[in-house]
Amino acid sequence: MRYEILGPLRVLGGPGGTTINARKVKMLLAVLLIRAERIVTVDRLMAEIWEGEPPRRATAAVHVYVSQLRKFLGRLDDGESPVATRPGGYLLRIGPAGFDLHEFQQKMQRGRTDARAGRHLAAVDHFDAALRMWRGPVLPDLRESALVQGFATWAEEMYLECLEARIDAKLVLGRHRELVEELQSLTVEYPLHEGFHSQLMLALYRSERQADALRVYRRVRDTLRSELGLEPGRGLRELQSAILAADGRLDLLRAG
Repeated sequence: MRYEILGPLRVLGGPGGTTINARKVKMLLAVLLIRAERIVTVDRLMAEIWEGEPPRRATAAVHVYVSQLRKFLGRLDDGESPVATRPGGYLLRIGPAGFDLHEFQQKMQRGRTDARAGRHLAAVDHFDAALRMWRGPVLPDLRESALVQGFATWAEEMYLECLEARIDAKLVLGRHRELVEELQSLTVEYPLHEGFHSQLMLALYRSERQADALRVYRRVRDTLRSELGLEPGRGLRELQSAILAADGRLDLLRAG
């Protein structure tokens, strides 16, 4: 069995099929997955399932939903349900099942380790493997839960961090020309994400497009001023100065 949460929620290989139709059972599973291998209290489950306003018989309803979820998931190799009862609440045991969140984090960490060790080709491979697992947006139909919303925001930041790390590794490998189009799209999609603008400026400069690189700076500066009333961060300002000075170190330094 495999759990996937980096996109719409789905369970692969279980006896109950891929998706759960009952919305509150689906929310229950999402919350237990976000807190996988940790106890989630009944009070917390009620708050997330009913958006902080549980009905009078909510505790009994949670027990019913847990029973339905256990039936949907089946049993682990030890014959027990993945949903274990604990004092005050429940805990989801991942067991031998795959979980895309854990696998994403593992692949991303391997990429970081390789990048720090100077193994940039291997780093790119690990970052790419992590990014292929992303089916976002994360849990788009369950965002009314405060826990799910917070998790989705965190997961999307992790995704952007992985993207940025992969691009940094490719810049070190001298793949700046092939990155320009991707980075142009990313700066449009994430206009306030300074890291992508910095990487685009460096890729353009290394592609002998100094004027275009400076236009990127002016565009992000104007966006930050109009949207947030802020000036670009130190990294962007220093990169602009280095480009104006045709600083030879830009041929060796990573973006950011």
